[in-house]
Amino acid sequence: MQMQRYRIGQINGRWANFVPPIQGGKFRSNVEGVVDTDEDEDDSEQNPTPATSSDISRTPSPIFDTRDASIRRRTDSKNDPVLSSASSVSSVPEYEDVMSYLDAQTKERVDLDIAKYPSLDLATQDEVIRKYRLLDQRLRAEGLYDCNYSAYAIEACRYTFLFCMMLLSLHWGWYATSGMFLGFFWHQLVFTVHDAGHMGITHNFVTDTLIGIVIADFIGGLSVGWWKYNHNVHHIVTNSPEHDPDIEHLPFFAISHRFLESLTSSFYERVMSYDALAKFILPYQAYLYYPVLTFGRFNLYFLSWEYLIRGLAPKKGPAWWHRWLEITGQFFFLYWYGYVIMYKTIPTASGRLAFLMVSHMVTMPLHAQITLSHFSMSTAELGPHESFPQKMLRTTMDIECPPWLDFFHGGLQFQAIHHLFPRMPRHNLRRTQKLVQDFCSDVGIPYALYGFVDGSRSVIGRLEEVSRQAAILAKCQKTLAERGDILHGH
Repeated sequence: MQMQRYRIGQINGRWANFVPPIQGGKFRSNVEGVVDTDEDEDDSEQNPTPATSSDISRTPSPIFDTRDASIRRRTDSKNDPVLSSASSVSSVPEYEDVMSYLDAQTKERVDLDIAKYPSLDLATQDEVIRKYRLLDQRLRAEGLYDCNYSAYAIEACRYTFLFCMMLLSLHWGWYATSGMFLGFFWHQLVFTVHDAGHMGITHNFVTDTLIGIVIADFIGGLSVGWWKYNHNVHHIVTNSPEHDPDIEHLPFFAISHRFLESLTSSFYERVMSYDALAKFILPYQAYLYYPVLTFGRFNLYFLSWEYLIRGLAPKKGPAWWHRWLEITGQFFFLYWYGYVIMYKTIPTASGRLAFLMVSHMVTMPLHAQITLSHFSMSTAELGPHESFPQKMLRTTMDIECPPWLDFFHGGLQFQAIHHLFPRMPRHNLRRTQKLVQDFCSDVGIPYALYGFVDGSRSVIGRLEEVSRQAAILAKCQKTLAERGDILHGH
């Protein structure tokens, strides 16, 4: 284990989680290498002091951030219409400033989660962790971390069929049909890349990395290194507006009112501006959801090349060679897809355009599958004492489908289970589902399970809700501006 190299000591007694520095936590500094250890350490000594609002870019969570007058409202909280619903734009409550409205929304979301999920007290969360570890031991004992290689033989037959149909259609001059089969081929291959990226095939770092690079870069034109760089963060800070790149899609999408604050993304290291373009697009985001996802693969090309050109891949250690092999794979992809097929094989501009657009647009279901499991789930921060399994189950949903349709979802329909056990091979996730459901019933954590249609409706509903909140915010800003003009005599 690489982490063992960095161990410098051992904690005696119970470990108390700290607020991470990236979320505003401040730690006491060492003095000449010696850490201050007062005998009467209380909670304020054991935990870092959260930063003030001027130190961080986000609205602090009312659960673990201390901020005076975090909710500054004219109306009484019990009678505040915004806390009960954000569906009406016609009646806008009066606030002293825009941040008061956003703070009220944050508090509402946190209160809803606190009421719905187990208590955050240490005893309750320790029991959740204990039973989660027992579940993990049971899964290992039953061999559910062992890869079912016969299942990949079936996958290989499906891949071969789709690729041959692409070549046959290309030979017959059916360029749109050929592009369709290629898109289906890419769609299926991504699931194996996902498995390899989590070391869920051979459980060997080098072997699974090679599988991922060959499929993603050489065949698909996408960087598996970029995906791991992005996806590992997603698994650590799932659905955190400031930190999870998988939900940071301004100006096109905002799944939380928090994005209306122009947050700073810790992953992209830039401000996600709620600017004029975002204000123009977000009211229509529910209608643009599927059209934008249809062109999602083009954005993945950009992100892949940005990652490789900027040299964000590891430069030392066991992964030093990844970047160079990936760049080789990218040029190989450009050769076979761009030169051999698009330029040499397809003779007409219309045929090339049809092949290009269809092959990329039919991969849209993959982007819908990726967003479906998280976009409508909680984005609230409940503080450092929330256990890992509760956090994952609160921010992730599973999709219900019959076993014969598993090939279409490729394991992504079991995202909640996958987030609990990321290295479990996907062909074992269905067998694990019943055990996870029993675990959730035992500890009192709701297990979000929706059909594909109902889950999609939930996502669209969340997008519509944030659009309404944006409209209310705009009215608040307009009302406050008009009030200021009156006070100044304009």
